[in-house]
Amino acid sequence: MIPLSEKKPVVTLYSAFFEQGVPLDLTLVVVWLAVSIIAIFLPVLNDTILRIVLTLPIVLFIPGYCLIAALFPKEGDVDLLERIMLSIGLSIAVVPLIGLGLNFTPWGIRLEPLVVSIMLFTWVMIVVAQYRRAILPSEERFRVSFFASAGRIREEFLPPRGSRVDRLLNGILVLVAIVAILTTAYVIAFPKQGERFSEFYILGEKQRSADYPEMILAGQNYQMYIGLGNHEYRNVTYTIETWTLRTEFNNVTNTTSTLSMDPLERQSLVLAHNETRIIPYTLMVNKTGYNRVEFMLFNESVPGPEVTGSDRITASYRDLHLWVTVQ
Repeated sequence: MIPLSEKKPVVTLYSAFFEQGVPLDLTLVVVWLAVSIIAIFLPVLNDTILRIVLTLPIVLFIPGYCLIAALFPKEGDVDLLERIMLSIGLSIAVVPLIGLGLNFTPWGIRLEPLVVSIMLFTWVMIVVAQYRRAILPSEERFRVSFFASAGRIREEFLPPRGSRVDRLLNGILVLVAIVAILTTAYVIAFPKQGERFSEFYILGEKQRSADYPEMILAGQNYQMYIGLGNHEYRNVTYTIETWTLRTEFNNVTNTTSTLSMDPLERQSLVLAHNETRIIPYTLMVNKTGYNRVEFMLFNESVPGPEVTGSDRITASYRDLHLWVTVQ
């Protein structure tokens, strides 16, 4: 027979997952990930404490554990206690790094891309860990026996032949670890409300902060996008208004005055807390003479039609504008 380590990687991987079976520790991780996804995204269930209980290990333990399993597949590479501590430390390091990487992508740091990224990382580490274990002789592979592991951990912290000082220090270490875990769980379960604000921005035709229309032909359509994000810790009904303005700059007083202002479009939408939408918007100006397009955002308090000009812009919650030339 050909030893497993001498087979092709694809054959070894197939054999590792479909012929030898997945070890108990990695199987439990896979099941935990599957149940956690259901608890995160399933309506009703995602509003219960079960979601917090299931997702805490995904943030604090599982990614690091799978990474350690991939790095150290052999029994005795690291002690069980060291494996647990490294798993916690690496998880605390890996998850923020994944969030930092998402911050530089079009998806940003939001729930869905963050969950998908952590799950993908963990799955890749599971595959690597299983592959590296499969190429080892059976007797050298790392295995977890939970009942024996509990006894080993107890002996590590409370050695039967250890001195009273050692037992006391180990007991304090256990207590500190428990307090740290409970504190982290409390912060995640009951986060402190941060600053309340709403995102409001406009994007060009390629959904970038560039390529805005400047030279506009009257009656022609120009594709744009309006971005809106709710971070107000409540559901908010937003109203977006777009106006065309004809303005004049006074070089003596160094001020801009509005000569005329006409409405283009108005739309309302409701956003939940932490919800972000990119709304397609078609800009079309029918008449020449305008030199500015104003985008105004209102949250619940929308002034009446009698409020116009700079007063309406001042009354808006957020406002943006483009300088244009209509021909």
